Amino acid sequence: MSLQKLLSCHLIFTLASFLLTESANVYYRYRMSRCIYSPSNISDMVYFDNYYFNKYLFVQFDSTLGRFVGFNEYGMKLAEFWNNGTFLHEERAIVDWFCKNNAQVFDFHICDKSVKPKVKLSSVKQAGGRNPAVLMCSAYEFYPPHIKVSWLRDGKLMTSEVTSTMEMADGDWYYQIHSELEYTPKSGEKISCMVEHASFNKPMIYDWDPSLPVSERNKIAVGASGLVLEIIIAAVGFIYYKKKSTDAVNADKKRHQSLSLLGRCKTVSITT
Repeated sequence: MSLQKLLSCHLIFTLASFLLTESANVYYRYRMSRCIYSPSNISDMVYFDNYYFNKYLFVQFDSTLGRFVGFNEYGMKLAEFWNNGTFLHEERAIVDWFCKNNAQVFDFHICDKSVKPKVKLSSVKQAGGRNPAVLMCSAYEFYPPHIKVSWLRDGKLMTSEVTSTMEMADGDWYYQIHSELEYTPKSGEKISCMVEHASFNKPMIYDWDPSLPVSERNKIAVGASGLVLEIIIAAVGFIYYKKKSTDAVNADKKRHQSLSLLGRCKTVSITT
């Protein structure tokens, strides 16, 4: 079982004890126990019980070996003593009664509460690489942090010219990750970003559209909206202008008619 698989979901509990000597010197002796497993197969559970002095590991119980192992003279003597006593049987039993029982509780309340990542593909400027094109696949706001981002070229996995960051905490229980691909574009090919995460039932594939970057499409959309708005405003202004012109012509006609009638009335009165 690979370490990456084992680390997909883990339960850690720590028991620590401190031994203090003189005020100027402080020594730490502590014990760290880990239950490490894959959520898809609890039978692969591995249990480690580590004993440290300061930062030095001097003895460890490994459930895959079923016994204690020492890493210095004192640790080897202690491992031999524990391996020949009842403590060994107690350690072997922890995998079943503690690790596996608690794993189901943790999986239900924590590991299964996943949040799907928001994935974005973009073209980025190159700072002087060997290839003319650089694509970035970014995944945002996902949980839990364990995620895998890969690149596909016409459905085949790409392993070279790929640079990825580690999962980075956003500070709000969510994470983000970024992966860059340097490549030389070819006509008719399909470049895709594949994301594998606990929130997905299967790997999700996002295809890159080389026709136009998203930012440029957004600029065109905004420009087109502005153009339509200008046409509407111009049309409204033209209609308003025509209406005002028509009203002015009608007003002139009425004024001329009134003056004409007034002139006739004056002529009739003089003749009389």
